[in-house]
Amino acid sequence: MSSRLPFGLLLCFAIASPLLAQDAPVGALRQITHAQNLDPSFSPDGRRMVYISVVAGREQLFVSSTDGKDVRQLTADSVDHEDPAWSPDGAQIAFVYLTKTTEQIALLPAGGGSPRVLTPSSERAIHPNWAPDSRHLAYCTDDDLAPPQKNAAAIRVMDLVTHQVRELITGGVNTYPAWSPDGRHIAFRRILGETNSEVFLADSDGTNVRNLTNHPAFDGWPAWSPDGQYLAFASNRDGDYQIYVMRTDGTGVRLVTRSTGRGTAPKWTPDGRAIYFSICRREDAGSGCEIFAATAAQTR
Repeated sequence: MSSRLPFGLLLCFAIASPLLAQDAPVGALRQITHAQNLDPSFSPDGRRMVYISVVAGREQLFVSSTDGKDVRQLTADSVDHEDPAWSPDGAQIAFVYLTKTTEQIALLPAGGGSPRVLTPSSERAIHPNWAPDSRHLAYCTDDDLAPPQKNAAAIRVMDLVTHQVRELITGGVNTYPAWSPDGRHIAFRRILGETNSEVFLADSDGTNVRNLTNHPAFDGWPAWSPDGQYLAFASNRDGDYQIYVMRTDGTGVRLVTRSTGRGTAPKWTPDGRAIYFSICRREDAGSGCEIFAATAAQTR
């Protein structure tokens, strides 16, 4: 029997052998592009979401289907746009109109158009959140006027018909208001120390304030489930910021899903089946944020 190999097989070995010898990498891998897409908020029918995407260094508002397709840009100006919140009646999107010197709550038609600024330039306002009636808008004053130090921040409510503003929650650093689906309660974050913040709950008139999380970690970013039975929130109690769910009395805390990076700002889909949130990571010489979704049914 001949010991010679067929010419074709010899040719295959001749070509492959240099490649097979290269079993060790010769260069380091670095991430070059760093996209930033974050802070989703859903249309009331659950078919679309508005979110932030950074374009040419500016935070612009985009709308897409909830699978990230059919993308349409809503804003394209020289200011930043933060904290988008779709109104329950589907007509408007509230957001923070952010310049170098001002932070104001503004409204934009859901189909696009010119924004209408609601709050005065003398007041730095952030984190808008709609009441179920689409007439009242909660927001808070900025707690980062001289970072890294925190300053007192109050939660206020504006009547969009009369334009009257009333102070709802005061005393400390109060941010991220979130109205319950029935309009009877407001959840919010209160910072108690340099490394500690909690999710609090109050009645809609600002009374009966109570601490729900009672944990030494940094808890915040509360979001109500559509049925009003649960609150999603973010916390660094296990190291990285993760998304958790608890009952509205603070019991039954459960981790939604394990992720790497900084997971914050959870939002429930209108059907209650999923929780969307942003994960931001530092990678090589830059950082990026993307929107993720987790099945909410697994948290109950």
